[in-house]
Amino acid sequence: MARHLLLRALALLVSLVVAAVVVFAVLRLLPGDSAGTSLGVGTTSDQLAQLRSELGTDQSVGAQLTQWVTGLASGDLGSSFVSRLPVGELVAARLPVTLPLSLAAFVVSVLVSVPLGVVAAVHRRGPVGVAVSAVSQLGVAVPVFWVGVMLVWVFALRAGVLPPGGFPRQGWSDPAAAVRSLVLPVATVAIAMSSVMVRYVRSATLDVLDQDYVRTARSLGYGRVRALARHGLRNGAVPVVAILGIELATSLLGAVVVENVFALPGLGTLLLDSVKARDLPVVQALVLGITAIVLIVNFVVDLAQQAIDPRLRGATAGGAR
Repeated sequence: MARHLLLRALALLVSLVVAAVVVFAVLRLLPGDSAGTSLGVGTTSDQLAQLRSELGTDQSVGAQLTQWVTGLASGDLGSSFVSRLPVGELVAARLPVTLPLSLAAFVVSVLVSVPLGVVAAVHRRGPVGVAVSAVSQLGVAVPVFWVGVMLVWVFALRAGVLPPGGFPRQGWSDPAAAVRSLVLPVATVAIAMSSVMVRYVRSATLDVLDQDYVRTARSLGYGRVRALARHGLRNGAVPVVAILGIELATSLLGAVVVENVFALPGLGTLLLDSVKARDLPVVQALVLGITAIVLIVNFVVDLAQQAIDPRLRGATAGGAR
């Protein structure tokens, strides 16, 4: 087990290094020029050369990559080409919006999708199960931005009970206003995530219900729900944990769209604004950060699955040998 953990940690480290190189290289292959975008139309070649020298984009790609990776190792994400502020400060200023949005949406989606997925599986041939499955399929098909627009129309424009967008200038110093501004964005992301997760939970529960040990428990007088709770939850949790990890990581990606729909000053808005301005240090830091979160969550999910089902430890150990 210790050897497996060491190998997984080493693979995680190598993956992060490769991801950093790939993100840097891909962004440098995109058309356009950061200096030209910053100065606009009508600039002279001398002005461009001077700004490129200040930004460091006149150096070779290898020198820029070495400088960036060295900075990452010391915790320095570089400085924005546009504002000239440290990227770490820009990211830290937006986290109080994106982090609560993503985590709250994930928690809500788990609380909704897990019981609904189990209900849809247990009552798969009944009207309740069919209705839950149909609604989840509809939720998967509907674009997330359309869900946000509809929620704004119903609860902000028609009912007037929630703000249509924006975030209070005082931030979390006014908790009530901050929470109210995030209700509709959280609901938008949670609806999209729940629709996907309900289908996975339903599928995992159906697989467990069809196992022989659940049928044996049923034959001994257990009800379907009691047999599932007593003998099937642990086995069904293994694939569910995997999809929960994926959804937790991708909740940040959902924030990119939702933050722009609701005009929230979070990481998603910062990313799109930086792409438009070709602010490469900010873009590559955010993309690498999201990639790192996905890799780390996958690492944690692997450990959680082995803790739930000890049989996986032997399988991974055998594969490592």
